[in-house]
Amino acid sequence: MVVGILKEGENRVSVIPGDLAALKKMGVEHILVEAGAGLASHHTDQAYVDQGGKTSQRSEILKQSDLILCIQTPSDEELAAMKKSVVLIGQFNPLQDNSVIDRFESKGLTTFSLELIPRTTRAQSMDVLSSMAMLSGYKAVLLSATHLPHMFPMSMTAAGSIKPAKVLVLGAGVAGLQAIATGRRLGAVVEAFDVRTAAREEVESLGAKFVAVEGATDDTKAGGYAVEQTDEYKQRQAELIADHAAKADVVICTAQIPGRKAPLLVTEATIARMIPGSVVVDLAASSGGNCAHTKNGETIVVNGITILGYSDIPSTMGADASKLISKNLINFATLIIKEGELALNFDDDIVAGTCLNNAGELVNTRLKQILNR
Repeated sequence: MVVGILKEGENRVSVIPGDLAALKKMGVEHILVEAGAGLASHHTDQAYVDQGGKTSQRSEILKQSDLILCIQTPSDEELAAMKKSVVLIGQFNPLQDNSVIDRFESKGLTTFSLELIPRTTRAQSMDVLSSMAMLSGYKAVLLSATHLPHMFPMSMTAAGSIKPAKVLVLGAGVAGLQAIATGRRLGAVVEAFDVRTAAREEVESLGAKFVAVEGATDDTKAGGYAVEQTDEYKQRQAELIADHAAKADVVICTAQIPGRKAPLLVTEATIARMIPGSVVVDLAASSGGNCAHTKNGETIVVNGITILGYSDIPSTMGADASKLISKNLINFATLIIKEGELALNFDDDIVAGTCLNNAGELVNTRLKQILNR
């Protein structure tokens, strides 16, 4: 079997050189790595060769590989150049961009999208969303600190005292919890909001205050994800968030609902009430944003409030992001590679839950429900 590793149009790579040994242990004999694939994440071509890989051109990898490991979705021309029997693993974002499903279907490909990995204990080591969210939450606080015209920690000097920055985190998932922890380490006073009732204990364990809104929809069967709330709840939520945001120096937005537009939590009216010089970092920018003024990939200033809408933060930390996603991917690969050959066991809940297309056909239950197919 031939495994191919592609170069991405960003700073991450799907597999780092140190993890090629794991593929070799699975019985994979031939590993083709696109020339320059790891340079942006600080891994040389020679490092891949030293670990048993072979550098090759992209066209040859597409033509020869039985299994292709990547992050971003290849172009239609590249999909057409692949073997019909190829298995493609990457981050294809089908919940936000449904068009990839039809593209894979038209080419008859078998694909696995890492964002679809079930949120179960057994699948934790393969959870790419959590890995990337952790990095995003950390970097979001650092970005806010560089734009904020104040210090984060309290300081007492002969010239006077400086109060600690106040940080409000919206969404206490992996990104939110990392933002809380980072903000606290930098000396900020942190508050956090989340619709999930289970989040309170985690927020408070990190030393932050939990902002509770009464009457949330039961989320115990949502598999750890946020669920849609009632209009009455949303009204109470908006009022409470606006009150707390008006007193905050920094607002970190992380709230998203898989397959849906991100909930609007920071309205235009809320922005109008915020302290001049304060900062909003919106990690939900790619799915519409939690802030009314967010523009994906841009930094804008509205009424003296700096709003950062970045959805590619993991790529800015290419070395660590690649290390984490590589381990996630390799752990998943152990489920579908047996004795050097592909063995797709759809009785395995992780394999079945992560598979998007099988020989072109949409088979993912979650996507079929969302698309009514």
